[in-house]
Amino acid sequence: MSAVRKRFYRAVSVDGAPPRVRVLLDGKPVRTPAKRELAPPTRALAEALAAEWEAQGERIDPRAMPLTRLVNSALDGVAEREDAVRAEIGKYAASDLLCYRAEAPAELVRRQAEAWDPVLAWAGSELDAHLVTSRGIVPVSQPHAALAAIEGVVADLDALALAGHHVITTLTGSAVLALAHARGRLTAEEIWAAAHVDEDWQIGQWGEDAEAKAQRERRWTEMQAASRLLRLLR
Repeated sequence: MSAVRKRFYRAVSVDGAPPRVRVLLDGKPVRTPAKRELAPPTRALAEALAAEWEAQGERIDPRAMPLTRLVNSALDGVAEREDAVRAEIGKYAASDLLCYRAEAPAELVRRQAEAWDPVLAWAGSELDAHLVTSRGIVPVSQPHAALAAIEGVVADLDALALAGHHVITTLTGSAVLALAHARGRLTAEEIWAAAHVDEDWQIGQWGEDAEAKAQRERRWTEMQAASRLLRLLR
């Protein structure tokens, strides 16, 4: 789904029951670019996907179908390589955004602590992942037990859930923020704000570049799709 094309169907429907609910176009199953059937495990997710297809006008615009694009990526790019995706999330945990703090100025140090300390405390108490922090850019080695705890949390996630976690992790730079959102500790808006403490401080000092603003808006759309995917999988 990379280019705009003419709409080729009239009716969109949903068929089947969990754990395999198909999205149909004129009675035929939708398929991913790799020809896998679009058949998510929950009816809520299938209906949300169907709504994106139904909302298309005379032409199908993939940019207006963020959830479908993400599910396609999960089925074609994450399925059968789940271990590799879990390892990538583990790498983010080992250098998590929340663990690297500014040395100055004082206001930025305060903002980071205010946004990030409660999340790290939650990870320690709820996940048994006690990560350590560092000032500046010097790498810090995280305790093996903390990383193992995070690896244990993502070990049982299927391809769709992994895709959602991975997108949020890469967009925020934090595996901890992704887990906090997936577990209901923080909303999508809250983790997005936490991930952009440094950037927002810089904007406050120097203003915002139009191109950077547009890029951030595109990334927020991806973030919302990943958040929605995790919610609809429950």
